[in-house]
Amino acid sequence: MEALINMVLLTLLAIITFGVVRLRNLFAVVILSGIYSFLMASVMIVLDGVDVAMTEASVGAGISTVLMLTVLYLTKVEEAKPTHTPLLPLFVAGGVGAVLVYGTWGLPPFGEAMTPMNTHVGMDYMDMSMPDTGIPNVVTSVLASYRGFDTLGETAVVFAAGIGVLLLLRRGVSLARLRRRQIEEEQQS
Repeated sequence: MEALINMVLLTLLAIITFGVVRLRNLFAVVILSGIYSFLMASVMIVLDGVDVAMTEASVGAGISTVLMLTVLYLTKVEEAKPTHTPLLPLFVAGGVGAVLVYGTWGLPPFGEAMTPMNTHVGMDYMDMSMPDTGIPNVVTSVLASYRGFDTLGETAVVFAAGIGVLLLLRRGVSLARLRRRQIEEEQQS
């Protein structure tokens, strides 16, 4: 049953991807991207990655959709017609996809318990988490202690990106106000 749910969700993801690529209306693209993120979060829930699903739903569907809608408010809604043929980007995307699929052939079967990841590394974390860190939750000990600097770096990147977006949106709002004033002045004269 889990495999059927995954196949349905992945099929819907492929359909939405095709729609995002084909549409020229940017509002529809933003909405489809939000739907894509919610479906991807659903896939993560089916695969028992609830923490990743929550992050995908909040950042991918929530924050990204709001930011993109804000940008659309400040810009045009229709994408300009491309001036070149899409053959090179399609070739590059197809090549990268083929390499990624080829790379998965050497992986062990999904969910198999006797993989090196489960028999060596995972068990070391399970055994040494409490003695090394004093934190009873293994996931918290990995994120806060073993990967503390990595988590700090990710937090700094997200913070810097948020500040950058706020500065860009502030500038866009100022430009929008300036345009409105110019239009009002032109209408009055």
